[in-house]
Amino acid sequence: MSAMDSTKALYIRNIIFGVEDSLVSTVGLLAGIATQTPRSVILLTGIVYICVEGFSMAVGSFLSEEATEEYLSRDKVGFKQSVIGSIVMLFSFILAGLIPIAPYIFIESKSAIAVSIIASLIALFILGLASGKMSRTGMVSRGLRMAILAGIAIFIGIMVGQFVSIG
Repeated sequence: MSAMDSTKALYIRNIIFGVEDSLVSTVGLLAGIATQTPRSVILLTGIVYICVEGFSMAVGSFLSEEATEEYLSRDKVGFKQSVIGSIVMLFSFILAGLIPIAPYIFIESKSAIAVSIIASLIALFILGLASGKMSRTGMVSRGLRMAILAGIAIFIGIMVGQFVSIG
């Protein structure tokens, strides 16, 4: 694999992972707490979550990319590529996290839940389409797979929020 292909793979891996994880975990978290929480707390929770988790994912990306490169080269490597991957992860995660948060800014919580879930599932389907196009493996099947698998995780967040009542 050429250096250019390796860099492209790094970007693709971090974008897909960052966007998918952010959409799923943010919408699942917000939908899970939205039925029991005021709108201001939902927004604060969502914003704090995407910032903290985005940074955490960036650190994880940096460490794993560096370890992978060192394993493959059997030697210490410069960390430029690992830093780039972590920055891509950070921005992918934070920007994608705004999709499930946005409805809570403009719509009351009960309706915002549905809009947030639908917008996130559409974004996940589009991400799957893009993944399928890049890998030439079937856009629609990748879109459906992404939306369905992520939808299961979203459903888990909603169910936990429904069954675990605090207060």
